[in-house]
Amino acid sequence: MRLPPVFSVVPVCRNSSCETARLCESSFSAWSRGDLEEGIRLARTAGRTEPEDTVDCEGSARVWHAALLVRVRDFSSAARVLADVDELTAERPEAGGELVAASLLCAADLAFAEGDVPTAVDLARKGVDQAQRTGLHRFLPDAHTVMALSALRQGDMGVSMEFANQLRDCALLGQTAHQPSQCAWAAAQLLEVQGGATSAAQLIVGIVLDDQLLLELLASQPAAAAWLVRATRQLGDEALARRVVSVASALAARNGGLRSVAAAAMHAAGLLERNPEQVVAAADLHLDPWAAASAGEDAGKLFAARPAERERAVEALESAADGYANTAAPRDARRVVSRLRSLGVRRGRYPQYTGQTGVNTSALTRTEAAVAELVSQGFTNSQVGERLFISGHTVAFHLKKIFRKMNVASRVELTRAWSQVPARAGRGAQAE
Repeated sequence: MRLPPVFSVVPVCRNSSCETARLCESSFSAWSRGDLEEGIRLARTAGRTEPEDTVDCEGSARVWHAALLVRVRDFSSAARVLADVDELTAERPEAGGELVAASLLCAADLAFAEGDVPTAVDLARKGVDQAQRTGLHRFLPDAHTVMALSALRQGDMGVSMEFANQLRDCALLGQTAHQPSQCAWAAAQLLEVQGGATSAAQLIVGIVLDDQLLLELLASQPAAAAWLVRATRQLGDEALARRVVSVASALAARNGGLRSVAAAAMHAAGLLERNPEQVVAAADLHLDPWAAASAGEDAGKLFAARPAERERAVEALESAADGYANTAAPRDARRVVSRLRSLGVRRGRYPQYTGQTGVNTSALTRTEAAVAELVSQGFTNSQVGERLFISGHTVAFHLKKIFRKMNVASRVELTRAWSQVPARAGRGAQAE
């Protein structure tokens, strides 16, 4: 039997006549070949079928069903199915800790997709604890993917850097239970932020040229197609960008009832064709709030390239900034704010970085707190500027003020002082 990955780590019956397992096998096969709607239908049926031997077959089938619903961004249905799993494990003590771990990690994926990053991180950590207690180490890369991308969105570069190489190695070695393509994509995003597309070239090209990995990723992450188009263009490979759009469009055509898949294909195609109107339409169609913000940002950039479309550029970018802020993605929001400033539009304040709550010196502004955080992590002025979307000279200017306000004389002293603040920078920092 070729069962969904969750069955490989959760003890289930091996009865060849088990209808639950048979339906899950068919669901996994349908999903893997791109028949996403059929895969979801079969998974739903499997979760409602009485298992032959053990509760874990039923529970695993429901976790698989919930995972597919998360991937197509049917948030309310996924939450209902996971609630059923929780009820199942609570009522039947024979349900193992492995199923609890799988359910927690699926719930973390759901929270992250909805834009509730703090909840996603909390659930992922609980999933890690449960997985470690039950010896399910193959679950860890999937949990780390959620935690790494959460850190990246919130601008906590120190945490995201810790995961980057680890996730890259897990992706290249296939050491992930559920989502090899998503693990690889997470690693690629982290590496791209740190060193540009060329630093993630091996992963980017590997994903795009691997038929199964590309299909799996495009079926599961509505923002991935557009990201890959941008990344392959940065690598100077238009043929790879066209391949991404071709596969995304074919997947959408095969699954006409899935709005998230259609939005992803439209977004990627609009980018490839440099058609801002099409990208705006994709932003309206996206069910994933972060993907919608990303489409708004892409549309704003395309409109901004047309002198006569400044107002539409500003409108799209304002929408993107709000979308990023609402999905706990201040790093992305700051990038959009910087672009708005280049168009002569000033917003009231920069979105706040994670890890900057409660700096012990209220004299620091939010930008100064962000600079202090990144400098304390070892970034150069130039690297800090790239991450905060300001020049290296501006970083140096902020550093002088930080040194004076914190009564330190060097980057080493700043790092030492910053590490001693229990809850670093933010609420006490002055608005700008």
